[in-house]
Amino acid sequence: MASIRILVGSVYGGALITARELKKALEPEGHTLVVNEQPELTDITDNNDPVLICTSTTGQGEVPPNLLPFYLDLRETLPQQPGRPFGVIVLGDSSYGDTFCSAGDLMEEAFLGTGARKIGNTLKIDALESIEPEKEALDWSREWLALL
Repeated sequence: MASIRILVGSVYGGALITARELKKALEPEGHTLVVNEQPELTDITDNNDPVLICTSTTGQGEVPPNLLPFYLDLRETLPQQPGRPFGVIVLGDSSYGDTFCSAGDLMEEAFLGTGARKIGNTLKIDALESIEPEKEALDWSREWLALL
């Protein structure tokens, strides 16, 4: 079974609730999940666990304030993570057009810049279509775990 680090970016709580629900559902299946609500670089530099980014998108496609310091540090220092598996779950609103789920794209780009290896496709959850993103995320995360 896997030990996963979930890095959360949340404005109104949707991504945080989703991450907590993943932990609640997947730990009884034998996985270990650490949910980081205020992620720091040491959350990825002190271990080799796969990383799951679970973030909402804010403003005009930006990373939420609680995840922004981590994102900026990651982009600035580029701590090498060669081959480290990661995945992305991003919540957004498709009415924002071109910036829909852009925070997930920014995080993906930053992780790829460290040499990390993306596993599976990004799960983009549209607030206009899904009222329970945690259920959609759980199905996706089980498929993602099988790819590790």
